[in-house]
Amino acid sequence: MSIVKERIVDITLAIDAMGGDHSTAATLPAAVQYLKHYPGDSIILVGFPDIIESGLRKLGVEATGGQFGSRLRIHATTQVVEMDEQPQSALRGKKDSSMRVSINLVKSGEASACISSGNTGALMATARYVLKTIPGIDRPAIASYLPTKDGKVCMLDLGANTDCTAEHLLQFAMMGSTLVTALERKPAPSVGLLNIGSEDIKGNEVVKQAAALLRASDLNFYGNVEGNDIFKGTTDVVVCDGFVGNVALKTTEGLAQMLGGFLRDEFGRNALTKLAALVAMPVLKAFKRRVDHRRYNGASFLGLKGIVVKSHGSADPLAFFCALERAAEEARGGMLLHISEHIEKWHNARQNTQQGVA
Repeated sequence: MSIVKERIVDITLAIDAMGGDHSTAATLPAAVQYLKHYPGDSIILVGFPDIIESGLRKLGVEATGGQFGSRLRIHATTQVVEMDEQPQSALRGKKDSSMRVSINLVKSGEASACISSGNTGALMATARYVLKTIPGIDRPAIASYLPTKDGKVCMLDLGANTDCTAEHLLQFAMMGSTLVTALERKPAPSVGLLNIGSEDIKGNEVVKQAAALLRASDLNFYGNVEGNDIFKGTTDVVVCDGFVGNVALKTTEGLAQMLGGFLRDEFGRNALTKLAALVAMPVLKAFKRRVDHRRYNGASFLGLKGIVVKSHGSADPLAFFCALERAAEEARGGMLLHISEHIEKWHNARQNTQQGVA
């Protein structure tokens, strides 16, 4: 598998400017900040022109002919997908939504990637319908990074597929490995299969079959990993079905919020603890930065014929900026090509094996 080692491509990001709980209050500041950080890239803001132009003016930016020139432009739409809207309703009745048009721009090649904070179900359904899946991929998967003791780990699936076969888990492992290679330039990321124990005899039949497929693949398969291995950083990639992955993700978010609340309560208990908080402030700030979920924002929809990144619906400008960086890195790293090559190689090897047996 060839590996992109240099940042050689200037890309264009299509942003669903209207999506998410905070809409343009989060997407526009993040877009402006991104253009300042990456002077070779361009952004297309998709949504209601009047609202977008007004929001940009508040930030001191002109949509046309301003400081970013042709690197920033608006693509007008007349609809928006609501956060509580049913996916099929959005797919059938919102063909001119900011979400749908952003994805269309990826399909046409006008944009390198699409980023949205909108309705997750609608985004997945629309992206799958418009972009289709890469040949050899049965189902797209949602992948994201979580913080670990010494860095971060890529975990998938985080909710797209609640019932999976062993081959689905193998495909997730291939896509997750390729994502880490594209973003972190690691030629052979280690892959762990999430299980209730590290022994081969543990787990249900699907997990056992998946472990056998992973051992027979060309992936750097570490073996079974348990829940506590996720945050130890035992492997670069952790693979599971979407039911388990989503529960694990929501559990970690709840735990982080609880621990943060505990710290605030204890340091605010009395005058002495408040003084201790002032002394410990540098350490507390460093701790907060390391576990700040906003810096890990951006879940990738892997397996599609285009790059789509889902930002958290409640993302603020910092979190959305991180999602933009995630999408750009995937495009720059040639992730789609790498996934296609990896899946094709696996299918060819499988066919050769079957022919040899026959």
